[in-house]
Amino acid sequence: MPEALVVDDDRTIREMVRSSLSKINVDIIQAGTAQEALEAIKTGSPEVVLLDIMLPVVSGLDVFREIRELDRRLPVLFITSSSESNVAIEAMQLGAFDYLAKPLDLPKLNDLVLKAIENRRLMNIPVALPVGGKKRSSGDQFVGRSPQMLEVFKSIGRVASENVNVLIRGESGTGKELVARAIYQHSPRSEECFMAVNCAALTETLLESELFGYEKGAFTGADRQRIGKFEQCNGGTIFLDEVGDMSQLTQGKVLRLLQEQKFERVGGNKTIETDVRIIAATNRNLEQMVKDGTFREDLFYRLNGMTISLPPLRKRGNDIALLVEHYLNEACYEMGRTEVEGISSEALDQLLQYRWPGNVRELQSVVRQSLLNSTSPVIVPSSLPEDVSSQFKPTPEVFQSDDPLDEDPALPLSDLQLFVDQRLAAQTKDLYSETLETMERYLLTRVLNETGGNQTRAAEILGITRGKIRDRIAQFGISLEKTVSIDENGG
Repeated sequence: MPEALVVDDDRTIREMVRSSLSKINVDIIQAGTAQEALEAIKTGSPEVVLLDIMLPVVSGLDVFREIRELDRRLPVLFITSSSESNVAIEAMQLGAFDYLAKPLDLPKLNDLVLKAIENRRLMNIPVALPVGGKKRSSGDQFVGRSPQMLEVFKSIGRVASENVNVLIRGESGTGKELVARAIYQHSPRSEECFMAVNCAALTETLLESELFGYEKGAFTGADRQRIGKFEQCNGGTIFLDEVGDMSQLTQGKVLRLLQEQKFERVGGNKTIETDVRIIAATNRNLEQMVKDGTFREDLFYRLNGMTISLPPLRKRGNDIALLVEHYLNEACYEMGRTEVEGISSEALDQLLQYRWPGNVRELQSVVRQSLLNSTSPVIVPSSLPEDVSSQFKPTPEVFQSDDPLDEDPALPLSDLQLFVDQRLAAQTKDLYSETLETMERYLLTRVLNETGGNQTRAAEILGITRGKIRDRIAQFGISLEKTVSIDENGG
């Protein structure tokens, strides 16, 4: 029977993992300290290691480095409660098999352990081309541990050290430049130059001059030679934001640079060689633009060496609370507001339910405005900007209905007999957990409808914490807009 080494100073976590892995016939070796873990590897033969990053005395990242010295082929799966992005990025860069945040998703944990065990078996087969490398840490300004953001962090870790172009996609305000800077900071070019150019903020002529420079006399007003960004940034990284707004002429020149690493200044004949890595970003549908003939297909494929897609804030669940805390602490420090104690549960509920059309950028602005509006140590709903607070004035018609509850399409299936019949007909092998989940979805959605989406009141009625309410809203994909409903793809 395969064995997994679980390294965590919390005995409850170790027992939880042991119980979960027993269902897939995996034994575990338990270790509460780094020393115990290293001894277990030296004396035993685990196929996978589950390693907590936040160990007492020593960092799990340092323990990982020692594990790599003992056995480079041993898959290590990090588990942690940390929400810092650079931890996930560094873990993936060091060569971690994967990364899971607490509270642990046990079914996913089981799947990853099985994959790691298979990976261990495959790694014992000699390979033709071993690879390796090391990266230094950095302090990226990411906050979050939602599954979507963990995937972003892992993607950054995988691509940062590779000399390929990256296309970052996402709505405005989601943090595309932060991703670009994280890639740069974790890359071999981190000691060289990083420059950002907003393609949408410049006219065609200005953008061309900004990127490629110009010779004296190239046009009216060009009274001296100017060096462009591609020349200034030789050896470094250029971030082209809103690349979909680039003109066809500039697209052609950028394509040639990507193909040959050569260009000419505007009005010049001298060919200049440069070595730059391009990271591009857009909130536009480039595929449709290619079909419409407004964006070059060959340039699209050149830029798209790897795609990283940033989720909108409204789909990041409890990351909203983490971001509110982060930006509130930041704003209090910058403004010297030492008297501020925090944010009330009612105000936080409104922030969690807000749709955030401007994403993280809007959240940062809202937090700062709320702090400026607040005259007390606690930020309350009246401190929130009007744009946010005006959306949360409960009215009977918004969350209540005279229709029978079972006929409300916004609620999950509540007929237990029908559900069980359907699942039995489908020959399910997990009816117990499926039924409990369905009941919990129904109960939570029903009570949130009753309270008009007020999570504090719902927690009182259900007799559970607001934190658990928020967890379940994120897990089940519950939408708190005009009516409380279940996302068909949620959970």
